[in-house]
Formats: sequence, structure tokens, C-alpha cells
Amino acid sequence: MHDQFSMAPKEIIIVQKDNDLNVERHSTFQDRDFIIKDKFTLDGAECINPGWQDTQKKSTVVWADDKASLKITTKFPMGDNGEMVIVEIYKIEAGNFVLETKASSSFGEVAETQVFEKQ
Repeated sequence: MHDQFSMAPKEIIIVQKDNDLNVERHSTFQDRDFIIKDKFTLDGAECINPGWQDTQKKSTVVWADDKASLKITTKFPMGDNGEMVIVEIYKIEAGNFVLETKASSSFGEVAETQVFEKQ
């Protein structure tokens, strides 16, 4: 059986306090559960979080001009394959949390949209 790669978490927990934004993603890959915890600031400053295999992810967070969505751009090294750039858009639509994710690297591009019910 071949696993199709998805960036989509099963659950996402977002906590914002003042200028700090904490995002916790619960995911499964190849029958293994894992949790990714990232800390960001909402002032547009570069934030550094642990990446895969001792790498560092560098992210910036900015509000859209209309303040209706939040954009997180993350870059991390992929060894000899350059770097991956992931752009996430967080927004609320019809009372649900919507996560739009686009990733690009030397392997190509992937885009996904997920809708989460607020709990």
C-alpha cells in the first residue's frame, strides 16, 4: 500500500495571546501519530521553529489588509534539494476555520484546503 502525502493535520489547536500565536498540529503519516508545535509572533518578525531532522523552519506571519485572514509563510532547507516554501492562509468562513496550504519545492507544488469545525 502506498501512502499519499498530505500536509493536512487531523486536528489543529490555535492559541493567540497578544502578539503571540501558538499552533499545534496533530497529524498521522505512515500509521504514526505526531504533533508539531510552532510559536509565532504577529508583528511580521521572522520566527524560528524546529523542522525535520535537526533543521530550522523560518516563518513570518502577516494579517491581510482587511484583517479577515492570516498568512504564514515558512521556509525550510531540504538538503541538496534546495528549500521548501509553505504558505498557509488561516481564515473563518461560515463559522468554520479554513486552512489553505500551498507548498512549493524542487519536487513541484501541492495545494490543499481543509475546513475544521470549531470545538
